[in-house]
Amino acid sequence: MNRYPFRLGTSSYIVPDEIIPNVRYLAGKVEDIELVLFESDEFSNLPSAAEIDRLAELALDNGLTYSVHLPLDVYLGHPDKSERERSVGKCRRIVELVKGLPKSAFVMHFEAGPGVDINGFTPEQSSCFVESLRDSSAMLLGGCGETASMFCAENLSYPFELVWPVVEESGFSVTLDVGHIEYYGFPLDEYLLRYLPRAKVLHMHGTHSGRDHNSLSFMRPEALEQVVGALAADDRHPRVFTLEIFSEDDLQSSVGTLQRFRR
Repeated sequence: MNRYPFRLGTSSYIVPDEIIPNVRYLAGKVEDIELVLFESDEFSNLPSAAEIDRLAELALDNGLTYSVHLPLDVYLGHPDKSERERSVGKCRRIVELVKGLPKSAFVMHFEAGPGVDINGFTPEQSSCFVESLRDSSAMLLGGCGETASMFCAENLSYPFELVWPVVEESGFSVTLDVGHIEYYGFPLDEYLLRYLPRAKVLHMHGTHSGRDHNSLSFMRPEALEQVVGALAADDRHPRVFTLEIFSEDDLQSSVGTLQRFRR
């Protein structure tokens, strides 16, 4: 299926159904599926042991891997130690849950707390945030059974250089979210030059009507050309190119946008 200088992927929420029907629908269309997992007091989509077995069978039968997005409500950079312990514990439970699946990466967010704007931090708060991430990273990696490079820190709304020391020191990889780079106005050329060599996964999506996570047809053509060109220049180990979108229409139009890059 590898018609591009990357392994094509998308999210586990393309058709309005559970994870396994989505994987069945996507089999043969993509090579990697991002499992978007969450767990709360009100609702959980965590697969059962039987469902994990079925996901493993579907992957084997269809040449799939899974990129596992760790829960969004974890705050690895929280100033409170007990909150960091809770967050790391939640991540570790997911890592254990999916240990039987063929995986390309664990995608994780470096956040300080619900609704916290890291861009507004004072120097002291930034230093505390980075030290808290160091503490959480050590807890996460301690005996989890996965190599550090399987965990991919994703660039978000703040400059990624703030957390880069933690990524380097911990041995983490990167999820380079090009949609976020474009949405928040960061310099794409600089991010590609500095962070693409460490990236295992890219998140690709366009902005429309002031919102991201739309079809790739809404991404600037120049940006898309630049990203695919950079991947084509270094395709010895094809990275996962995740269309981080959430509908059939967006998937179809995104794949249509990529047709000109087929080899």
